[in-house]
Amino acid sequence: MADTATTHTTGLHEWEEDVLQRYPEEGGHVFRDYAAEVRPSVKEFYRLNHSNQTLDFVLSMKAKYEPRNMREMGVWEAMEYLNTLVDDSDPDTDCTQIEHLMQTSESIRKDGHPRWMILTGLLHDLGKILCLFGEPQWAVVGDTFPVGCKYSDKVVWPEFFPLNPDYTKPELQTENGIYQPGCGLDNVHMSYGHDEYLYHVVKDYLPLSALYMIRYHSFYAWHREGEYGHLLNDQDRENLKWVKLFNGYDLYSKVDVRPDVQGLRPYYEELIAEFFPPVIRW
Repeated sequence: MADTATTHTTGLHEWEEDVLQRYPEEGGHVFRDYAAEVRPSVKEFYRLNHSNQTLDFVLSMKAKYEPRNMREMGVWEAMEYLNTLVDDSDPDTDCTQIEHLMQTSESIRKDGHPRWMILTGLLHDLGKILCLFGEPQWAVVGDTFPVGCKYSDKVVWPEFFPLNPDYTKPELQTENGIYQPGCGLDNVHMSYGHDEYLYHVVKDYLPLSALYMIRYHSFYAWHREGEYGHLLNDQDRENLKWVKLFNGYDLYSKVDVRPDVQGLRPYYEELIAEFFPPVIRW
């Protein structure tokens, strides 16, 4: 387990480093300090992601995971499960997975945001337990994008999309594809990953704004590049502000001081219990 987990987490953080290079914090300190040339492993990651994230693949993953038949466990137990992903690659911090989640939530808490948003910060990456279910990295992380319609050239590494079998299907390469204009993102199939998986795990327990933060925080072509506006409805446009707000905490919340997990645990267990039953299905 440890070797596999380390390999998975190395890949996850290489993707996160690439995102920070593409979207550095405006006017603030950028933690990552790498050469501008993207790592070959990141480029290979996106080749695999864009080649394999077909409409049929996304539908198969939804059929596999939406029934939530993998495990039954509480939210804190899921955090401890995610903590078995061991990272030796992150140059910014030697924090555990739980510590990183708490860095995000504590930054949100410090700024006085609502309790549901603090909890969202704590939860937002729990979908990465897909790695522990044996899924490849390209099906867990990476910028997400709609499938079943024309790919935007604002999605990272668009030159790899011609490798996707859907690229040769004319009905899937029109602007709207299988969708109706203004259908709303809830009716759009996104490339599969930890965002979509976790959304279905927690959708019965959190407010709509939190669900947007969780489900679309990797949809950079939308919330950073302004793409896919023709598919949006009023609900999407209203909740974009929450996704943008959350993105700042998601990308730039790492600090040198490690959170006191055991000291903070009672607060977060009480917060979790405010929204979730003791055990939920994953």
